[in-house]
Amino acid sequence: MKCKRVELKADVQKYEIGKGLEDGFELFSEIVTREWIVTDSLLKINREDGYVVCPFILNRRGREFIGVNDYIVIDEDGTKHVCGADKIWKRYQQIDE
Repeated sequence: MKCKRVELKADVQKYEIGKGLEDGFELFSEIVTREWIVTDSLLKINREDGYVVCPFILNRRGREFIGVNDYIVIDEDGTKHVCGADKIWKRYQQIDE
């Protein structure tokens, strides 16, 4: 199905240290060693060989894991995004082509 992005109003600011735009800071070594990704809603697939795998997409932010009931959005330029079912139809509307 073809869709277009629903208009969203946003406050857009280039990130600068000291403006309080971030929610906090985490040591890189902590992130690497502690597996900080929340796994509760990740889509888990049991393969025939007994392994459990979680699918993801790659975009400029890195790996984006896919959760249960998520949608994959592919922009015209080929960029992919994951969008949850709770937000997809607030951000996009179906269009006829």
